[in-house]
Amino acid sequence: MKILILLLFSYSLAACTTAPTQQRLTKGKKISFQRSKGNCLACHIIEEGEDPGNIGPALVNMRQKYPDKEQLRAIIWDASAFNAQSSMPPFGKNKILSPEDLDLVVDYIWSIHAPN
Repeated sequence: MKILILLLFSYSLAACTTAPTQQRLTKGKKISFQRSKGNCLACHIIEEGEDPGNIGPALVNMRQKYPDKEQLRAIIWDASAFNAQSSMPPFGKNKILSPEDLDLVVDYIWSIHAPN
């Protein structure tokens, strides 16, 4: 189990140190907007998103809010580790998203700037 965690951490660290391609950002956006996968729009306002929720904060200026991309990934992995009262599902911990899908979502969410 420790080896698996170490491998996942190493993989995610490598993914975080390289600039994501437009293809990765497009895939991450698609997963984030999918009701059966990331479903970020159920709770968050995201530019270009249709019918967003208002339970969570608007997702804007994410690099400013999370200069360390790993912190954003950790929150998406399991927000309850940071806030026991969080209503955000633990997307990684509960295997709602695969490790690859989680990294794609993190790349996309982290790339969101101020709305136009």
